[in-house]
Amino acid sequence: MTVITVNSPKGRLSLEQRRELAGTLTDAVLVPEVGQFAPAARVGFQVHFTEREPDMMAIGGRLLADAGPDADAMVIDVTVMDGDWSRDVRKEVIERVLAALADACGLPEPSPTWWVTFRVIDEGGWGSRGTVLSVLSLLETGVFTEEKADAVRTALGA
Repeated sequence: MTVITVNSPKGRLSLEQRRELAGTLTDAVLVPEVGQFAPAARVGFQVHFTEREPDMMAIGGRLLADAGPDADAMVIDVTVMDGDWSRDVRKEVIERVLAALADACGLPEPSPTWWVTFRVIDEGGWGSRGTVLSVLSLLETGVFTEEKADAVRTALGA
């Protein structure tokens, strides 16, 4: 289970950009998480787009509404279940998320005013379907490579 929340100024992302990002942001996290492109795993991912008025966001101590038309700020929060999230894997996810945003926005590189946060919800701290979920129950679904499944078990001491 993964939730990616994109917080941006109102109107920053068009409908077409959001359509593109719904898939590319999902895959930016999915591939490092399970070790391969696994379309069946996509159902466990949600992407939420939250828009804020320019007078409800600030950068450099100034409201975006006052900073001019070139002011650009986005915060992308990636929230994942506990698992194999070494520094290298987190780095890969963050770089993939920023690259997907740059591509969708038609930019050669990500803006320095786009920030990505990465949160891991401890085992036993995520629920759905009327119960607590565990990444361990997902390891036998076939979406994880054996290498990633072993890394998750090791990371969780299972």
